[in-house]
Amino acid sequence: MKKAISVLSGGLDCTVATSVYAKDYDIHAITFNYGQKSFKRELEASKKICEKMGFEHSVIDLPWLAQISNSSLNTSEEIPEIKEEELDDIKKSSETASSVWVPARNMVFTSIATSFAESIGAEIIIVGWDAEEAATFPDNSKEFLNTFNELIEIGSPENIKIEAPAIDLNKEEIVKLGLEVGAPMEISYSCYAGREKHCGVCESCMRRKRAFKKLNIEDLTEYEQ
Repeated sequence: MKKAISVLSGGLDCTVATSVYAKDYDIHAITFNYGQKSFKRELEASKKICEKMGFEHSVIDLPWLAQISNSSLNTSEEIPEIKEEELDDIKKSSETASSVWVPARNMVFTSIATSFAESIGAEIIIVGWDAEEAATFPDNSKEFLNTFNELIEIGSPENIKIEAPAIDLNKEEIVKLGLEVGAPMEISYSCYAGREKHCGVCESCMRRKRAFKKLNIEDLTEYEQ
């Protein structure tokens, strides 16, 4: 069976993206620990997803990334809150994105995933990058995806490609796709704050909540607010 690497944080987007390839690939998921507040919950979710879907799973520790970061995701800085009506306000969402930005995170993750793919003979790297987050996170964009694939073509002797099935989708469309492919969205974890229940007020929680609400689909996620 063909092999794949999945960059799996346990979140909604990567869970759905990985599930797209679950039937056709032998998937090895990797979860990164870069000192994020949500790591414990991300790890729990990732393990549950891998157990349910039959994926192999590894954790990669990046303590140096935690040490150089000034992101609210992995420092004492408070995670910003956002209202639903502000999600499409580019100015406001850019402010929250700036607060949670971890230096070159997806460049680091994808480079490591490429190394991992080479080592096990994987043909693809699965990521959860999507159009909605690309509006404020440039490392989620189609341009970033295409450019990184060009880099791999030049820099790797292996035929490896990054696959991002949600690259043109918003959160609502991602949830639709998740339903189609049987993704275990109910056990995914999206919250920046890392609490037992999703906080319900960080940007990641708000985008998740809005997607299910718009589709009028029961959201099994437990929120504090």
